[in-house]
Amino acid sequence: MLKLPLLALFLRTIPEGVLLIFAGYILTGEKIDKGRVIRSGIMLGIITYLVRQLPINFGVHTMITLLAYIILVHKINKIDIIKAISVAIISFIIISFADWVTILSYIKLFQMDVEILLNQSFLSILLGTPSLLLMFGIMCLIGSIRKKRIR
Repeated sequence: MLKLPLLALFLRTIPEGVLLIFAGYILTGEKIDKGRVIRSGIMLGIITYLVRQLPINFGVHTMITLLAYIILVHKINKIDIIKAISVAIISFIIISFADWVTILSYIKLFQMDVEILLNQSFLSILLGTPSLLLMFGIMCLIGSIRKKRIR
């Protein structure tokens, strides 16, 4: 069980949920429906927050969240189930990579203690923001490359 402050819902899990749904659209090449992205992103953020509160082994919450992501992308955003599964896996790999790069940067470049980064304090939540920005940048780059290929 991961104890997250309510602030994490608004500063981390909801923005991350919206970003993951946005990534689903970019990776599939579907036309972005802003309303559905926001709606399902908020839902994914709330689900993620609640699942992380459950008394389950580490890693299980990731699988539950991944399943919720697939369902939301497929049912609400009307993306084919096979594509939804593919983008869910790819999106989770990208967000994990972005988190890894950010945490490694804090540790190696700024000599920050791992405990500070992982203790779910207000500071650790704010320090997670660059990983979301990195993922957003990666998704914009992928979207730009896709557009150039289509032309």
